[in-house]
Amino acid sequence: MPTALLSVSNKNGLTDFAQTLAEHGWQFIASGGTARSLKEAGLTVKDVADITKAPEMLGGRVKTLHPVVHAGILARPSEEDREELATHHIDEIDMVVCNLYPFQQTVSKPNVSLNEAIENIDIGGVALIRAAAKNFARVTVVCDPDDYESLAEDIRKKGFISTARRTELARKAFSHTTQYDAAIANYLATEPATDLPSKISLSLTKVQEMRYGENPHQAAALYAADENIGPLGGVLLQGKALSYNNMLDVDAAWQAAQAFEEPTVVIVKHLSPCGIASAESIAEAFPPALESDPVSAFGGVIAVNRTFDGATAEALGDLFVEAIAAPDFSDDAKEILAKRKNCRLLQIEKPQKAGLEFRTIAGGVLVQERDMGDPMDTEWRIVSQRQPTEEEIEAMKFAWSACQHVKSNAIVFAAGTATVGIGGGLPSRVDAVKLAATKAGEKAKGAVMASDAFFPFPDGPEAAAAAGVVAVVQPGGSVRDDLVIEAVDKLGLAMIFTGVRHFRH
Repeated sequence: MPTALLSVSNKNGLTDFAQTLAEHGWQFIASGGTARSLKEAGLTVKDVADITKAPEMLGGRVKTLHPVVHAGILARPSEEDREELATHHIDEIDMVVCNLYPFQQTVSKPNVSLNEAIENIDIGGVALIRAAAKNFARVTVVCDPDDYESLAEDIRKKGFISTARRTELARKAFSHTTQYDAAIANYLATEPATDLPSKISLSLTKVQEMRYGENPHQAAALYAADENIGPLGGVLLQGKALSYNNMLDVDAAWQAAQAFEEPTVVIVKHLSPCGIASAESIAEAFPPALESDPVSAFGGVIAVNRTFDGATAEALGDLFVEAIAAPDFSDDAKEILAKRKNCRLLQIEKPQKAGLEFRTIAGGVLVQERDMGDPMDTEWRIVSQRQPTEEEIEAMKFAWSACQHVKSNAIVFAAGTATVGIGGGLPSRVDAVKLAATKAGEKAKGAVMASDAFFPFPDGPEAAAAAGVVAVVQPGGSVRDDLVIEAVDKLGLAMIFTGVRHFRH
């Protein structure tokens, strides 16, 4: 009789698969909770301890790590190996069904302790999977519950698992353990978080094939460290799959929305915000966010940091929106938005950890910590003769946060807690000011301006003042700061230096 060893953390579909095996003459060895589940389903099971003659030890840390188990798996289909097994009274094991402790899911939880993470590092399971995968010439390894049904069908129709299928499952198994080890290595490399790790192991699984990339002639797909989560860690509630460009835009909008404590709406087009506003509610924040640049907003994406409600859905009017990301959608919002068949709704309940940012370059990968805003010890310094009013300071705080999510050179004009003009992605900072002024028009009068980096010349603040801006917030640090401050004082502007730069290339 063929023998299957079963030891799983995820028991979904296990008993149905085992029933099929039993109906076709298989016998079972299992340990711990897996053995209990099979016995409760009425199946006959030998405990691992019964064949090893050794009890589970160290609170379950040691169960299957035993020569009787691994010799049974690793024995080659040769007379020599079979004779050696017989000498030691060891039976062959023909299938290993095993999945691992949920390490990735454990460390993704907020405030998980190091001890809890370590206890979810599987040792015996990885050894079982690798042993079975190595010996795929004879042994079938099953590490994914999604394979149960097709394997059961093979057994029902053919009575055996083909060599080609065992080979395919072995490749999958080695990929599975590679991803698992990479997740552990990366977690320990940044625990506690101090410097960037000296080595980074990436193991990603293709989770979505895309029609094309940025352009129709480019192939593209989404790869993720955790193949069980949706795009951006969310769930697509409505609409067709997000495209390559959709994902980039939604990610930019979502990251920007999460940077604000107050209810905030962010509208993004081509990877840069065209409107950001905060208010008492999402419904109140949407109109000023749209008013910032209604032309650019057409065909953009929207992200909010509160539940997207019916009032906001109604406020969209006839604006064409590619996608909306929110922590949740109210029932009336879903009903209203259901009429927009081409609008994707992405629910992201639990924002993913910021982690590291990766950018590919020729011959390598650039890695950096994500810009999470000003460091805790940042102190703003008023450098102008005129002191800014409290209202201006509040507007500058908002503009400063918004500016950090605009492509460099980044300029934001804001009135209160809403952008009125944005200029970004230009090689000239003064041109970015002029673009923001053009977008703002009359709304620039009385507005404040934020710049992601210092002004190298007075021409930037001078162009802003000509448009009606009354206060400026910028990092400072130029060799010509004195000239810029002198120009600001002549113009009667207030200006603050933050001492922190926020380039976004």
